[in-house]
Amino acid sequence: MATNPTTRREFLQDASAAALVIGAGASSLHAAGANDKITVAVIGTGGMGSNHVRTLSARNDIDIAWLCDVDQQRMASAAEVVKQAKGKTVKTTQDLREVLADKSVDAVWIATPDHWHTPAALLALEAGKHVYVEKPCSHNVREGRLLVDAAQKSGKVVQVGTQSRSTACVMEGIQRVLNGEIGEVLVSKAWNSQLRGSIGKSKPGTPPAHLDFDTWLGPAPAVPYRPNLLPGVWRWWYDFGCGDIGNDGVHDVDVALWGLGVTTHPTRVSCFGSKLFFDDDQQFPDTQYTIAEYAPDPKTGKQKQFIFEQRIWSPYVQDGYENGAAFYGTKGVLIMGHTVGWKLYGPRNKLLGERTGAADLPAHHTNFLDVIRGTAKQTNANPMVGHLAATVVHLSNIAARVDGVLHFNPEKEEITNNEAGAKLVKRQYRTDHWSVPKGV
Repeated sequence: MATNPTTRREFLQDASAAALVIGAGASSLHAAGANDKITVAVIGTGGMGSNHVRTLSARNDIDIAWLCDVDQQRMASAAEVVKQAKGKTVKTTQDLREVLADKSVDAVWIATPDHWHTPAALLALEAGKHVYVEKPCSHNVREGRLLVDAAQKSGKVVQVGTQSRSTACVMEGIQRVLNGEIGEVLVSKAWNSQLRGSIGKSKPGTPPAHLDFDTWLGPAPAVPYRPNLLPGVWRWWYDFGCGDIGNDGVHDVDVALWGLGVTTHPTRVSCFGSKLFFDDDQQFPDTQYTIAEYAPDPKTGKQKQFIFEQRIWSPYVQDGYENGAAFYGTKGVLIMGHTVGWKLYGPRNKLLGERTGAADLPAHHTNFLDVIRGTAKQTNANPMVGHLAATVVHLSNIAARVDGVLHFNPEKEEITNNEAGAKLVKRQYRTDHWSVPKGV
């Protein structure tokens, strides 16, 4: 069985530490000053979580107090990374409540599977912690709203893990788009083309002894363990992930919406999505095409459109880039490759500017920590930014599942024309589990 390694993440281990500050959402640390160490914990230490552990271990301005993971083997590996870097034995637990009960912990990094992102973040905010939560920030539309509201109510700092928002190369390209260098942008597009592996087919079995499978399930419906459910491959199952549009795709969805200049949800979304290539257990499409339209801009009276394309069996470049985002203006176009760079073309397709640069995970961490300390005003990827991108992901997946054009009320965050789709704005939870969010 293939475990679908994401080689794009490898560059994060050696990313540089440059950071620029734009965005929204701010707070300050309750105890530490600008020069004090911040005590942190990492919840989820596999996959992206291991990148966070390595990157944070290289910093001298924080203290890693806890690691938390339901998989004892992965947690032990992460603890060894901290020990080698810091010369200390970090505390470990399989129960995040133990971390949240420690009043010395100022901030937590949440790098769990998608179905745990919002529930864990809400519990952390309630416990008075600042939160860095991986993308997508929610498993469904309703959870995204709960996160936005909880962050605002708590006054704590929340950063969503879309690190392109803190990457100097990307920030410059988007600023040139927003400054009008390609005219008025009416359409943006994001695409995700790469070769994933099959997750195969499996039958229910017995969880390994080092895995607390019940806690891994958390607030999601109880299902039997099966070997192609985790690690990593949970993202291809409806109950636990959001497909690859919510995995790699959401990075470029977020960038595309940023440059499009939209600050609300779309009013209409259509998506064709099917499994054209893989014959396995994964439930999400391997081939997907989304069109989302936004209400007329109050200033110009013009509508805007967003497009998303996905082929996770086709690792070939499109407009020069395997994954990316494009911005179509009335006077030019900017094409941006994920973790690669961008090119700006003007009239008669004349190249007017270009830049290269990889995504900058340390800069995203720095921005989060600076806002906590009060030396920066705003997080680059605040909860509302994360919610806007995640909602496009969720509506795309819903439209593919119900085979329809969805009419969406951006204010009420409701699907108004499709009963089956409207039910999927929320999800079913285990009613007897301590992690189920309030207000769902």
